[in-house]
Amino acid sequence: MKKTFELTHPKIKLARRVDAVKHEIKKYLKRERNKTLPQGADFWDFDCKFGNTEAEAQPVHVSQFNKLIDQTQLENLTSFYVEILAKPAQRQARPSLDSEADFDDEE
Repeated sequence: MKKTFELTHPKIKLARRVDAVKHEIKKYLKRERNKTLPQGADFWDFDCKFGNTEAEAQPVHVSQFNKLIDQTQLENLTSFYVEILAKPAQRQARPSLDSEADFDDEE
């Protein structure tokens, strides 16, 4: 999804328009996550960008979209750009915490 969302509308209030945009992004993410994974992949990862325009878009994490959209509402911006690209990924093993438990207090 590469899209510039307009927040101004002659009949729809700003708060309702913002909610509609958040819902559209959430619906897109759900649709992408429900697609079948290729062999060797564990989950769908997303490369995301957010900005006032496509040229100003900066990489962000999926979980930051709602905060950033709320921030544009507070700044009274009329539009913003969102880019979400799905890619298959594999989970990485977390480092074990057992090595930290072996230290003894010598005080």
